Amino acid sequence: MSVVPGLLEEKVVIVAGLGGIGNGLARRYADEGARLVVGDLDEGTVSRAVAELDPVRVLGTSLDGADEDSVISIVRLAVEKFGRLDGIHVNFTNAADAYLPGGVVDLPLEAFDEVMRVNTRGFVICAKHAIPPMIEAGGGSIVFTASIDAYNGAGTRVSYAMSKAAELALMRHIARKYGPKGIRANAIAPGLIWHYKFDEQWMPEGIVEQTRARQMIKSRFGNPDDVAALGALLLSDDGSFITAQTISVDGGVTFRP
Repeated sequence: MSVVPGLLEEKVVIVAGLGGIGNGLARRYADEGARLVVGDLDEGTVSRAVAELDPVRVLGTSLDGADEDSVISIVRLAVEKFGRLDGIHVNFTNAADAYLPGGVVDLPLEAFDEVMRVNTRGFVICAKHAIPPMIEAGGGSIVFTASIDAYNGAGTRVSYAMSKAAELALMRHIARKYGPKGIRANAIAPGLIWHYKFDEQWMPEGIVEQTRARQMIKSRFGNPDDVAALGALLLSDDGSFITAQTISVDGGVTFRP
């Protein structure tokens, strides 16, 4: 009996940023046959994620996505261990102003600077160092985890929303500039994706009820598997004619042409 290969069979993929959504990405990409290098600031999170997967095909490492040396290290590890790089999903984020009630007038600039350092500078660093080995391998795919906050116009979280909009601009630049060299770039914009971290942290009053009211799909919230399913397509050859797109995974909260 023949075995049907996965979407990512033998592709070498980096997952930069684990945790709630990231662990789901790693599981799905591994199930689809990818050889993975996964990284996160929290070494315990890395260890737990790798423990669930095949240690021969999945490597874990410490990663500070906003530190250039750290990003260079994870890219080098992927190439040295598996011989090439076919894709990267940049999934880390900083939300220092996510639960601050004020707008830009009340925004602490240290929170703004930290969000931009991680969510904007960090994504630039990952693209800068992942693109060359993917070109050398004959092409590849970059996926960013953005957010519907990039175009929602919320009255709070201005730093976070600005950083996510910047990620979309970077994604489109990559698709335009490096598309002729075989590089595709896309972004996933999740809405409320429920994962284990929500059981560990405080949520602003009313946010869950408000989100459910705005969703067209009322039966449940999104989960990491929903994001991972789309990510697997975008990283795969089945998604080879999709580039420069932002696709929402939000149960119908947003309507965009």
